[in-house]
Amino acid sequence: MLTVASDIEVLARFGRALADPIRCRILLALCKAPAYPADLAEALGVSRTRLSNHLACLRDCGLVVTLPDGRRTRYELADERLGHALDDLRAAVVAVETDRTCVDADDKGCC
Repeated sequence: MLTVASDIEVLARFGRALADPIRCRILLALCKAPAYPADLAEALGVSRTRLSNHLACLRDCGLVVTLPDGRRTRYELADERLGHALDDLRAAVVAVETDRTCVDADDKGCC
């Protein structure tokens, strides 16, 4: 049964997905076009096993879906708005100062 996740749950899942550089690379690749796991593994330079684990995480987070294509399975973003969100997030982060990880790093000792 499908349930509607709270805003906090949605953001936490999105953050968990973005916490790993390989998952970020997968999402950015899928922004461009749907892909097959073997092609993604080759393009990203990771083993198929490792890629499979990351794709499972992205599926569990609700960010990618699988589409059967004959005997193969193709992956794509679960919603095209995710691509726009990733673009917006990249643009916002690029605007942050490059010499710090966050504005309060010195005062609060965070990041």
